[in-house]
Amino acid sequence: MIRSSLAAICLALLLSCACWAKPNGSKNKKPKQVVPSIDCDIRAGKINLPEFIAKCPAQCKETKQQVYGTGVFASISSICNAAIHSGVITNAGGKVIVRKMAGQNIYKGSNSNGVRSLSLPKWRESFVVSVGKPKKGVIYPSTLDYVPSRPTYVKPTPPTTTAPEPTTTTTPEPTTTTTTTTLAPTTTTTTTAPPPTTTKPRAAVHKVRDAGSSHPYLASRQSQNEQGKRPVQVFRGSTYPNRFPQRASAGPRRPEAGSPIRRQPSSPVGPAFNRVQPAPPERTPTLSQSNPAFPRRAPPSSPRPDWFPGARHPADVSYAAPDSGYTWSETDTPEITARDHRPDISEYERWFYNFGPYLPRSTDTEGNRKVPLDTTQTRVEPVDTWKPDTNPYESGFNVRQQEPAPRAPELVSQGDPNCKVDLAFLMDGSWSIGKRRFQIQKDFLSEVAQVISVGVAGPMMGIIQYGDEPVTEISLKSFSNSREVKSAVEKIGQKGGLSNVGKALSYINKHYFSDANGNRGAAPNVAVVLVDGWPTDKVEEASRLARESGINIFFVTIEGADDSEKKNLVETNFVDKAVCRTNGFFSLPVTSWFALRKAVQPLVKRVCDTDRLVCSKTCVNANDIAFVIDGSSSVGTGNFRTVLQFVANITQEFEISDTDTRVGAVQYTYEQRLELGFGQYNSKAELLNAIKRINYWSGGTSTGAAITFAAEQLFSKSKPNKRKIMIVITDGRSYDDVRVPALAVHRQGVIAYSIGIAWAAQDELEYIATDPDKEHSFFVDEFDNLYKFVPKIIHNICQEFNSQPRN
Repeated sequence: MIRSSLAAICLALLLSCACWAKPNGSKNKKPKQVVPSIDCDIRAGKINLPEFIAKCPAQCKETKQQVYGTGVFASISSICNAAIHSGVITNAGGKVIVRKMAGQNIYKGSNSNGVRSLSLPKWRESFVVSVGKPKKGVIYPSTLDYVPSRPTYVKPTPPTTTAPEPTTTTTPEPTTTTTTTTLAPTTTTTTTAPPPTTTKPRAAVHKVRDAGSSHPYLASRQSQNEQGKRPVQVFRGSTYPNRFPQRASAGPRRPEAGSPIRRQPSSPVGPAFNRVQPAPPERTPTLSQSNPAFPRRAPPSSPRPDWFPGARHPADVSYAAPDSGYTWSETDTPEITARDHRPDISEYERWFYNFGPYLPRSTDTEGNRKVPLDTTQTRVEPVDTWKPDTNPYESGFNVRQQEPAPRAPELVSQGDPNCKVDLAFLMDGSWSIGKRRFQIQKDFLSEVAQVISVGVAGPMMGIIQYGDEPVTEISLKSFSNSREVKSAVEKIGQKGGLSNVGKALSYINKHYFSDANGNRGAAPNVAVVLVDGWPTDKVEEASRLARESGINIFFVTIEGADDSEKKNLVETNFVDKAVCRTNGFFSLPVTSWFALRKAVQPLVKRVCDTDRLVCSKTCVNANDIAFVIDGSSSVGTGNFRTVLQFVANITQEFEISDTDTRVGAVQYTYEQRLELGFGQYNSKAELLNAIKRINYWSGGTSTGAAITFAAEQLFSKSKPNKRKIMIVITDGRSYDDVRVPALAVHRQGVIAYSIGIAWAAQDELEYIATDPDKEHSFFVDEFDNLYKFVPKIIHNICQEFNSQPRN
């Protein structure tokens, strides 16, 4: 009985402890990470957070949203497609963590995981993506703050007695005071009366001055008195948006009756806060110097009316005094700044110009920078100068002719990303075409610039005019949109002279397509030659050198030579000798100058077909090179390091990337080991460091098995548009047969080179090498002499590439 009583007591104690522990356990429960979802087209720059987590939907790859960069992406890139490109998620979607970082000078394009990223020369902001698994204790925002795409027009909120500090939503217990700040006007909901607080100053918040009407009759006034002691508050401006672009400097407006308005320093146009303050005490028009760190110029000696506040210039918001005790309301007002002094005109003209679309006239004749004046203390007073019934033409005043309003700055064009080429036109400026046909040629180039959609993410266009000598009219980096290119084309004047096309082709090869001139590297180089009739010099040699440098040459021949004129040609069949390929794709004959306009669309379609711009592939950027390295015991550690240096010297001569030349390496003894795979390193510096880190193996010599291993592990993964090259390095006779493996790789289209050292067998070297053996097989007595064959091997690789049929 006693035992049962004790058991019942213990059970009751356990149940009570469990009940007491339950609330405490719930309090210690960790908050759960809420992951917001985004669409496939959301770009990182549209989210106003430095680091956040988001969930991407499935099938984003099919949307083909653009991505710029590799590893580090420009902020105009799609977040989800950038994550797929980096391998963070698959096409099925998933969570990603996005971290913002500073902008880069160049973003290199690549093709990874089925997403093609584009290159970009420069952008203001970057981001990186990682797997969506937050670190322990890190909680990311559950909602995303998107950057507004356009300003929101809201009526200003009537001022209140207190101005609460904008903070994030908080819910203290047991009473609740919630203050929410969004793009809408500030809303304050109070459940219980909070204790009196003091509003903290917010100097970093953008503020906008009150909006001004373009005429006194259009100004709307609003006044509100509270308890008979509040000052009058004046809001000016129409509720309808202006259909004309805002002026850069609208000048001081005509003051109106009522209490004056205290104006704030310049701030960005858009949704911001408007501040209304009681008028300051009466003071003289003399400018004050409230801050000794920013000295101001003395006012001009010419007389001015009392109401004219003086020159006003945009000032940084940090110059303003801290805000305290003001009423804040969110409005959308245009930026209004006052004009410079105009002491040379009358008061009536001064008022008349303040309401017209006139540009400010600078009075700083010495070229010195003006320091912003202390306009926060400037008071605007009423004036009786203007009368509605006054006729300016009867009062003896001279009214100046109105100047055009400044045009709003145009956004930089991104261009057509499906036509990313560096395009140079060689226009004929010889005397043979005359002024009329030269103008037709300019009209043709203007229309091409319009159709091709010039932009930093698409085609960039330049022009060289040739006659006796070539001259650069427009470089590749001069203009970033079609409108600017068209305007520049109209200003080109005819140089005259002969039609020396050969000199022009040599000029673009040596000077024009350079980094300093705007060549982007990742974009194909295209040269379109416009020639009237035929050239007056030879083009074959200059064209060959340009093709070997990766320039795709097109010829547009207008009114070519007929049968009776062919005897006057300096070089017969000059078009076939000059163009990239002789299959007709790169040549475009036009029967008459007046039919040149019809060639715009066909030409644009061809230069934008980057898959057929085959001359962009050169002997140094279109290869898959596999090194098969002997690591047997007879080599030794020191000699093995010499072999690795030989491999690095050859690699140094090629352009290394996933879209250019790729390098792999296999080391072998009795067994084989893959040291470097194709595409494992996409920069030359990383690849050279990886070659130097290869460790010496030591063992026997099975060269035949190593060749088979290289074919299976490397060349089976080679790209169709790459030339497959194998370089075998050995110092002795193989323990197995090399003939059958070598014949197999030859049939796969692999160009094989054999390098024998010391005790290597000459017959095996010839079996391994591609025919002719003398061009692909080399032998040295000592390892230290390997470096001598580097130029010979590079020359042979390029010579074979450039001797391919051009059809």
